[in-house]
Amino acid sequence: MTDPIRWGLLGAGGIAGIFADNLLTEGLHIQAVAAREGAKAKAFADRFGIPTAHAGYRALVDDPAVDAVYVNTTHNFHAEHALLAIEAGKPVLVEKAFTVTAAQARRVASAARERGVFAMEAMWTRFLPSTDFVRARIADGSIGAVRAVITDHSQKLDPDPQGRLHNPLLAGGALLDLGVYDVSFALDLLGSPSDVVGRGTLTATGVDAEVAITLTHAGGALSEGHTTMVSAGPSRGLVIGTDGYLELDGAFYDWTTVRRYTGGHDVVETYVPQRTSRGMHFQALEVERCLREGLTESPRLTLDDSIAVMEVLDELRRQVGCVLPEDG
Repeated sequence: MTDPIRWGLLGAGGIAGIFADNLLTEGLHIQAVAAREGAKAKAFADRFGIPTAHAGYRALVDDPAVDAVYVNTTHNFHAEHALLAIEAGKPVLVEKAFTVTAAQARRVASAARERGVFAMEAMWTRFLPSTDFVRARIADGSIGAVRAVITDHSQKLDPDPQGRLHNPLLAGGALLDLGVYDVSFALDLLGSPSDVVGRGTLTATGVDAEVAITLTHAGGALSEGHTTMVSAGPSRGLVIGTDGYLELDGAFYDWTTVRRYTGGHDVVETYVPQRTSRGMHFQALEVERCLREGLTESPRLTLDDSIAVMEVLDELRRQVGCVLPEDG
């Protein structure tokens, strides 16, 4: 593996811009970017000083100067483009949600394992120092046994019924865009659930607009999540234990401030992030660490972890009545 590891961005949309800005700010190297239209790729490359712009995605995965690929196209293309990179033998980081369905996630995982190619979901929250702080305080018993995880992810997003978020053909809806954070955070801290309950509303186009999520985990621990793309909320988080609790400022999934409280509601410790960027580079650093160590999966976010999240999202969409073409 080269040093520095040379990233290729498969897609040149808004999230790619944030990712590129974070990586370059933190001293990582981006070698190439690809878009369906060459002019869009070139404009993106010029904006960020990226050496190579490709018209088309196969050219990117076949580029010998690219060591790792970041897939950031719309959800409906995640599986296809992840498989494109894997078939080319390129390690791949796939933007969340990993795929549209758990079945797709299993296919991507199977292909990566069969070919011995690294693959990981770009669930950046799992690699943030603030999340590390939460895990550490759970592990050291500071708040006792965790009994509940409560999160809100509310954003008032583009209401255009013709836009991506409202389009079933582009795997729109709140769950795959926003609720994936609630579910992934809960499973990270409490493990896969034994019971899934979802209640929600749909847009006029048939995708989920707002969903309330209740999951039951080992030992009867509960997680409660709320996600919506039609109204803005605090997007805060709580991790409640038998001897205290952790409060995550909004947005809970971001590199944020975390306070530890006693059972008597006294603040006894505060984690304050020393931010130099939004923090999307931490997931890239994990990919680079794994590649240098010869790993084909990250032990911090395995492919089975991502499949488990997709299984919950599948069930939530089923219960609220959001049917996408990928559901078959």
